[in-house]
Amino acid sequence: MIHRLQLSININAEKSKIWHALWDDNSYREWSCIFSEGSYASCDNWEEGNQILFLAQDKSGIYSIIEKHIPNKIITFKHIGCVLNGEKQPIDEETKKWSGTTEVYTLTQNLNFSTLTIDIDILEEHLDFMNSKLPEALKIIKAIATRN
Repeated sequence: MIHRLQLSININAEKSKIWHALWDDNSYREWSCIFSEGSYASCDNWEEGNQILFLAQDKSGIYSIIEKHIPNKIITFKHIGCVLNGEKQPIDEETKKWSGTTEVYTLTQNLNFSTLTIDIDILEEHLDFMNSKLPEALKIIKAIATRN
């Protein structure tokens, strides 16, 4: 069963700094390691319709399509399938349980701060893990965005 999690954090920073904290390669590695040490994203071009790989150090992970991308505002990933040893895998019965789920990052500007909201579809067996790790990731993103 798929569950939708939504978490938000207020950050006293411009949206562009938060966006940079989210998607700059070094920053992404800094906050995403909370889920798996050495995590990184591999994408030649972060435009709508392009494919992105979300990988662990061992080159395993998932591949997704960027469905929507308005810099400093919103990005939506549609998760498609698994990656093993850097290679996309065929969709199997296990993958069909979550293939097509989405992960959405939205930034909104308020008077004195910006709000980062993450909406993510999660399989029930990963719910406890994500409920514990995602708030930690948000705190790291906030720290990165408010440095300097």
